[in-house]
Amino acid sequence: MAKIAVALLTLVSFSAHPAPPVYPVLLHPALPAGPAQQEPSFRSASTELVVLPVVVSEKHGSYVSDLPRDRFVVYDNGRRMSIEFFSNEDSPVTIGLIIDASSSMRTKIGEVAAAAIAFARSSNPDDELFALRFNDDVRNAVGKDGFLRAGDHDALSGALLSIRPEGRTALYDALLAGLDRLDESARARKALVLISDGGDNASAAKLDVVLQRARKSNAAIYTIGLFDADDPDRNPGALKSLARDTGGQRFLPRSAGPLMTACQHIARDIRAGYTIGYAPPDRDGHFHRVRVQIEPADPRHLDIRTRPGYFAAGPSALR
Repeated sequence: MAKIAVALLTLVSFSAHPAPPVYPVLLHPALPAGPAQQEPSFRSASTELVVLPVVVSEKHGSYVSDLPRDRFVVYDNGRRMSIEFFSNEDSPVTIGLIIDASSSMRTKIGEVAAAAIAFARSSNPDDELFALRFNDDVRNAVGKDGFLRAGDHDALSGALLSIRPEGRTALYDALLAGLDRLDESARARKALVLISDGGDNASAAKLDVVLQRARKSNAAIYTIGLFDADDPDRNPGALKSLARDTGGQRFLPRSAGPLMTACQHIARDIRAGYTIGYAPPDRDGHFHRVRVQIEPADPRHLDIRTRPGYFAAGPSALR
């Protein structure tokens, strides 16, 4: 499994809705086309690749993580592309947890902390985690340098249980901060897991700005919405858009049990995924639709989930 940087954005709401296949992907410095176990670098190469996080599963939900490189075919605006990088290793990833600490979370923060710790226990113990808590503002929630190993359960638990909910909900600002933090990582795959119980009512940023920024990132965004039925700020559609446009998933749990299950599912989703990279065919500044197929067709009727496309760099990026 290739390395993945993941930011946990949790807005909880219970029935899981898988994100549709293929969406926007950002360009990153080219990865070497070496063996699958090689850890790619996104900062040292002279060219760029479009990087796709890809999850393959059977219809009943079981992950398929052992397909070889030559079974994957990638199309960019209908044009078949040559795969330059491929990995299906369970390598360490970078994970960002984006946690709602507004006043409405007072009765839920204990359950959220327990679910986030369950996520860490289900993750690769060498994954790199960061956590941001948001209410009226956005602040780091763990460690002096803002990062922990997923296997450091005691430190993570202590940090999350120390969160004191108060104030309003700057959800969009927190997402932008999480995406910025992910940009610091050189790991191939990245993700955000957002946990919140309401819509935004305190951010300077707007949803369209966050969606545009997310479509320019290689991060998959997983959203968990813990909505109350009478909450006037609830916005499940925003969570669905964030997940769909980045190859993640949205969950809407209605109790502690499904919340825990959602976090464990997200950890498995990340560990079971593939990372595929290819050289962009054009630098035209336009949106390119991406499609990933398994060939020859598999009799198990596999489901393939990735980003729907990406915005290509413009000609000025070459100067």
